Amino acid sequence: MKQKTLSRLLKLAIIVVGVCGLFVYAVILPSYGQSIVAQYPEFENRFLPWLIFLCLSGVPCYTVLILGWIITGNVANDESFTLKNANLFKWISWLALGDSIYFFAGNVFLLFANMSHPGVALMSLIVVFAGITIAVAAAVLSRLIERAACLQEQSDLTI
Repeated sequence: MKQKTLSRLLKLAIIVVGVCGLFVYAVILPSYGQSIVAQYPEFENRFLPWLIFLCLSGVPCYTVLILGWIITGNVANDESFTLKNANLFKWISWLALGDSIYFFAGNVFLLFANMSHPGVALMSLIVVFAGITIAVAAAVLSRLIERAACLQEQSDLTI
């Protein structure tokens, strides 16, 4: 597969993920929260804090999508193994780890503020685990791309 074709497919995937995420954050979460409040009016005081908490968790996710867009642009320009891409993957790793910590700490805070249920806090560990997995994978990719960039630079110098 050519670099430009791969880049276009990756950019299409980023757009699809971004639109799906926007749909979740802008439509599904507020409407689902409103339906819960309509069924259980005693949860009305929890709706806005949870909505703000969940929407703020989307900021690092969209930042990662922007960084992914930059990486795909570099792939299209045949600059896959560069220190710039390695640094971008490092940033993705830190953002995923930070979002996981934020999500865990926010769930614990909401639990102790009596705005959550222990079952919800336990289920949120799945999201935290997924975020940590993404952080580790991005860190490994960063290291591999960094090593490949160094090897490519050495190869270019010897020829």
